[in-house]
Amino acid sequence: MGIWARGAQIADMLTDALFALQHRGQESAGLSVGDSSGIATHRGMGLVTEALPAAATRHLSGHVGIGHVRYSTSAESSLDNAQPFAARTAAGADFALAHNGNLTMLPVPVEVGAVGGPAVERRHAQSDTRRLAALLKDEPGSLGDALARILPRTGGAYCFVGVSAGALFAARDPRGFRPLSIGRLAGGGWAVASETVALDNLGATALRDVAPGEIVEVGEHGVHSRRFGSAKPALCVFEHVYIARPDSTIGGRSVFDVRRALGVALARCAPADADLVIPVPDTARIAALGYAEGSGIPYGEGLFRSPYVNRSFIQPSPGLRRRAVRAKLSPIASAVAGRRVVVVDDSVVRANSIKHVVAILRKAGAAEVHVRVASPSVRWPCFFGVDIGTSDELVADRRSAEQIADLVNADSLGYLPAEVMLEQAHGTTGFCAACFTGEYPEE
Repeated sequence: MGIWARGAQIADMLTDALFALQHRGQESAGLSVGDSSGIATHRGMGLVTEALPAAATRHLSGHVGIGHVRYSTSAESSLDNAQPFAARTAAGADFALAHNGNLTMLPVPVEVGAVGGPAVERRHAQSDTRRLAALLKDEPGSLGDALARILPRTGGAYCFVGVSAGALFAARDPRGFRPLSIGRLAGGGWAVASETVALDNLGATALRDVAPGEIVEVGEHGVHSRRFGSAKPALCVFEHVYIARPDSTIGGRSVFDVRRALGVALARCAPADADLVIPVPDTARIAALGYAEGSGIPYGEGLFRSPYVNRSFIQPSPGLRRRAVRAKLSPIASAVAGRRVVVVDDSVVRANSIKHVVAILRKAGAAEVHVRVASPSVRWPCFFGVDIGTSDELVADRRSAEQIADLVNADSLGYLPAEVMLEQAHGTTGFCAACFTGEYPEE
């Protein structure tokens, strides 16, 4: 998240915007705010409310700033790896950087000095953002110039926001794996966000996406763009399936509309003889509404999700994921007892959630439990910003739908075919669906 606006309370605005992006990262949060005279940074562990209390951020002043919520995919969850990461160039200029995704082919030089902290050996600087900052600190020219020289030498999936010399910078990889949008603030100024819902939270008007392979600089003279790579769009379809909020627009498509269409298509591709359609709340609710619409089976709520438990899939360890699953869901017995239930989930990756869901629905008296998944089976790892590191952790690795149904004790289990999912997302090109198909857009 990034904001450039004169006369505004940048730290407060960034914090408000990060609440709208909390679903993208729960482990830590941070802000860097400043102007041409310098940058101040605060980072903390936990949710935005815990990491960014007003007492800790009120000293952050200036007309430009960036914010970040972290979901770890390549380094441990720790304050040392929280973002933004602030550094100082060899010429003495402060800059700060925040990143979403996974970088590959990134050189590992000698050391990086953090502003206000000791030098860190670069080979021990685990996070992608720290390693990139280590390279940028020795580059001449503006932050935009440095990014334009270094990013073509990297690979992977990334969106960056940065602040330096009173200007805001944003960059997106040539594949455009992760979303990034630009908006105009009502009172003057600009904002850049991973999802349009954060722009909405600020009362900003979303104007366009940062294009794949584009660097944007926002300053006193408006918005300036430059290209550092040829666009080869491969937007992660898992954004529409699970990651993004339903009130966001990703790649020009309403996430709500896509998820509803996936549910309608799932009813056609994987019908079930049942009395009730229920979602695994919250992400699958819209797909379940679509399934009910497409099948003619009544929709209802059969599971209660505690609002005080975080998203389980993006927890940083298997133990935390299992605890979150147990704590967040409980059955509504009066709704499911004696009924044949279709339970719709957005995706099944490790099967932690769905196995627990089937068990508690049966304990609550459901006569039958049929699992329907509004995406294909996840069989391959992701190297582009989702924490699916190996095939071994995937329940669909070397298992059929029937075998998975037996494993989770469901009466049946059905997936949405990959080609149908891509059609409903509008078009069979321009997406990365490697975790579903094994066809990677980049080696």
